[in-house]
Amino acid sequence: MKTDIRTRNNVRVLGRADGPVLLFAHGFGCDQGMWSRVLPRFTDEYKVVLFDHVGAGGSDLAAYTPAKYATLDGYVADVLELCEELDLQDVTFIGHSVSAMMAIAAGATAAERLARIILVAPSPSYMDYPEDGYEGGFSRADLDELLESLDTNYLVWAATMAPVIMGNPAVPALGTELEGSFCRVNPTIARQFARVAFLSDVRSLLHKVSVPTLIMQASADLLAPDHVGRYLQEHIPHSTLVQMEATGHLPHVSAPEETADIILGYLQQSE
Repeated sequence: MKTDIRTRNNVRVLGRADGPVLLFAHGFGCDQGMWSRVLPRFTDEYKVVLFDHVGAGGSDLAAYTPAKYATLDGYVADVLELCEELDLQDVTFIGHSVSAMMAIAAGATAAERLARIILVAPSPSYMDYPEDGYEGGFSRADLDELLESLDTNYLVWAATMAPVIMGNPAVPALGTELEGSFCRVNPTIARQFARVAFLSDVRSLLHKVSVPTLIMQASADLLAPDHVGRYLQEHIPHSTLVQMEATGHLPHVSAPEETADIILGYLQQSE
């Protein structure tokens, strides 16, 4: 029997029932709880839709199948199904990290439900493609080593990488929080989702994105260097790039006020 999508993806709807729709999508090793610091800024005026990707948070783990979720397509299909099931129109899709890739895919192939997309700490490909002159920040050997270490001992990988990815050494509690989030994910699912996140390449879709796009480039982001944000702006037609003061790969966690200010400013300008 097919699981209801609200259960499958642990969907929550907050805020103003008749407000403009904001759909928040979390990154690898996280769940919808990572948005909690910014939500109070939006729930008075907006209809806020939160969910967990299958395999994360409070999603239905029984709905996870390696075949469906071996590529971004399975996750994008879930997002579009969610929009259809809830009859969401003129959606602002706010995607962090790998979910920014999903937002790009949705903006390129299924823009009829979207008003705009907002990409938080995005990259179209983490891997370098020297033959194209593209620098994602990691060679294939780098990524193979990262994934091998993740496969060998996921908990050690989480403890080592979480503070580096968070990128706020002066506030070690934030790295500890991310480590805890990583460790709540089933390791088998985490290994496959890591491959989806780190090996996907959506560069070919960028020119097809037809909706207005905000690119939120964090500073000193190990996974998405500054030049990647500029690359996105150059290749997405109707895009705006904002360089954030926030450091690290999770600005909505480490700098929620700045993150909310930028999103709200963009929404007010474009509505």
